[in-house]
Amino acid sequence: MQTKTGMVFTGILRDITKRKQIEGDRENLIVQLQKALAEVKTLKGILPICASCKKIRNDEGYWDQIESYISRRSEAEFSHGICPECAKKLCPDFHVYDDDGSLMSTERNE
Repeated sequence: MQTKTGMVFTGILRDITKRKQIEGDRENLIVQLQKALAEVKTLKGILPICASCKKIRNDEGYWDQIESYISRRSEAEFSHGICPECAKKLCPDFHVYDDDGSLMSTERNE
């Protein structure tokens, strides 16, 4: 392109619409990832746990049930059962498990 004074300008014109769209998408993704990261709860470090009752000492020095402690600090949920060893110890007359540790069927348990 030549001006009235005789100067010549050359240049390259590019449509940057697609690039701007990609940059916008990238920024949105970064925001979403930052939100997701902020919601992630992890347990780190050494947990002081009672060797007998398995309660965990919290940051204030009180002892919490392990389920309560972990539930408040993570997305974990608990269901309860009884393992074969504890079933034998706590309920010796109630046969819940076979000799191989598998759960007995209800027909055989009666």
